[in-house]
Amino acid sequence: MRALTPKARIASPTVAKILFSLALLIMLFSMDMSHADEPTVTIQKSDRCPVCGMFVYKYPKWVAQIIFKDGTSYFYDGAKDMFKHIFDTAKYTAGKKAEDIKAIYVTDYYEVELFDAKSAFFVIGSDVLGPMGHELLPFKDQEAAQEFLEDHKGKSIIRFQDVTPAIIESLDHRT
Repeated sequence: MRALTPKARIASPTVAKILFSLALLIMLFSMDMSHADEPTVTIQKSDRCPVCGMFVYKYPKWVAQIIFKDGTSYFYDGAKDMFKHIFDTAKYTAGKKAEDIKAIYVTDYYEVELFDAKSAFFVIGSDVLGPMGHELLPFKDQEAAQEFLEDHKGKSIIRFQDVTPAIIESLDHRT
């Protein structure tokens, strides 16, 4: 039986396939897949908030987004207007209902990246104003929200399911 030289071992099609497969598996398992569900957002200069009409691209730190099941999506200049749309969907998008919403995103105030609004911690009553005045400030984690609340005289931290039309209205009437 003949011994294989190092060059012959590498050239072997079976060994090459196995090494390639192993390298591919290692690469796939080492990839960070945590961002796979995060939206890819391209805001155009023409994108306007359907609630107030403001051009959204001017305020990337405040962007919120709703995506409907039919694929249409809308951007907002803050979480407050996004909630107004959720609470009165037909008023701002004729023919659509809140039940037609597929996904809702807000921008983390510190990290400036979109994430699922339903997992957010919202600070209300702070001394930081958004493009449309008093705002709900979203955070991915409670610790960041608590730090912000303390640093900026916030009144409370609430979760997505605790936001009501009365809370949104109170933000518009704060002086």
